[in-house]
Amino acid sequence: MVQYRGHLLVGSVALIALVPFVLDCGEQSLQIAETAAAESALAIERVPQDVRQMLREMDDANVERTIRRLVAFGSRNTLSAQDDPTRGIGAARDWLKAQFEAIAATSGGRMTVELQSYVQPPASRIPVPTRITNVVATLRGTQAESVDRTYVVSGHYDSMCTDPVNAVCDSPGANDDASGVAAVLEMARVMATRSFDATIVFMAVAGEEQGLYGSRYFATQAKSAGRNIAAMFTNDIVGSSRADTGERDPRTVRVFAEGVPTAETPEEASIRRNVGGENDSPSRQLARFIKDVGENSATGMRVNIMYRRDRYRRGGDHIPFLEQGYPAVRFTEPHENYAHQHQDVRIEGEIQYGDLPEFVDFAYTTRVAKVNAAALAALARGPAAPKGLKIVTARLTNDTELAWDANPEPDVAGYEIVYRETTEPLWTDTIRAGNVTTYVVPNLSKDNYFFGVRAIDREGNRSPVSFPRPSQ
Repeated sequence: MVQYRGHLLVGSVALIALVPFVLDCGEQSLQIAETAAAESALAIERVPQDVRQMLREMDDANVERTIRRLVAFGSRNTLSAQDDPTRGIGAARDWLKAQFEAIAATSGGRMTVELQSYVQPPASRIPVPTRITNVVATLRGTQAESVDRTYVVSGHYDSMCTDPVNAVCDSPGANDDASGVAAVLEMARVMATRSFDATIVFMAVAGEEQGLYGSRYFATQAKSAGRNIAAMFTNDIVGSSRADTGERDPRTVRVFAEGVPTAETPEEASIRRNVGGENDSPSRQLARFIKDVGENSATGMRVNIMYRRDRYRRGGDHIPFLEQGYPAVRFTEPHENYAHQHQDVRIEGEIQYGDLPEFVDFAYTTRVAKVNAAALAALARGPAAPKGLKIVTARLTNDTELAWDANPEPDVAGYEIVYRETTEPLWTDTIRAGNVTTYVVPNLSKDNYFFGVRAIDREGNRSPVSFPRPSQ
């Protein structure tokens, strides 16, 4: 057995930490360790050249153009005009559809674009029946075993001023959330010309400010259809690196990830209370994956995992996906300026209120998009997280025995065991298990450590970690 010590939960576009090797006793240990050391590039980033090139193609100017164009529609309130060609949410919808269609034309037929619409009856912040439309661009995967595995990335294109049901006020929504939509559109532009094993959905949703209506419709429809959504990212308020105090943090993005799953069943809650795992939901594993593959010189960013579902008593478009049992996280800027959120455009004293483009850091938004794109590329090119992972509990022992189902992808080369002490927030140690579906970790008790398993393919792409349940 070879153990790598240090933070080493890495994907194919990961930042590799210094990883000295700790050897078990045995004649073959030294030889195995020397081979592994030769294969490992210490303190060198593993960012594939094609991914680096893809990220280099992401353009601040494109992001700025998208944000300014969305602002120019005046109001994008969900209740605003749907048939005016120049103002209102309908004009924004049609413009976004045209942008996605132009991008799809570069994909060799692999990307399709649709409007997903329904009529929302009167409800909270919906005083009259209102059509809500999501603009959805789907980049189909190329591997038969992975094409049904889907990754969704979204921003919301609706906006609001101080009154959420005022459909005529100017509500520029430059940061909230033209920034997220611009990030998604720029990701789609550079990723459409590349191929991925799994399917990626790029989406601009409506109805977020009224109560997450558009994203909830997509998520519930996906669940009803039995779609395999392996992860969902929402980008909401990703446009500013400056806090209301003037403090700037242009190299950090927050990723909010829930601990206890929103859709946890009573049986699952009982097991969790018995064996732990409050910090090991699928969404937390997704956030750890994003951090590992998203922090590198190609993005120039730090990823701060926030151990909450969302900001304090607030919510975003990832929550309807969590409600359906899909792993989902929220990207948002490190410090928010509330004078520029949900405000009528005005000047009071010396303070400019309103969500205006002059308060957006377009380069920062692009860097957030790069973190998203790096993570999406690693997820969609890598294998799925292993299924059916169990810690075998048939007998009491100080060893830890793991068993899981074999991945279906034909290019899976093997699996890695990861573990950490129960007080550690991130995985700290890795064991190469080989191409097997059972593994015994000697002399490491499941009482003292948390364990997980991830798959790795022949090109070195790794899956997110699966967290085990006890065997029955």
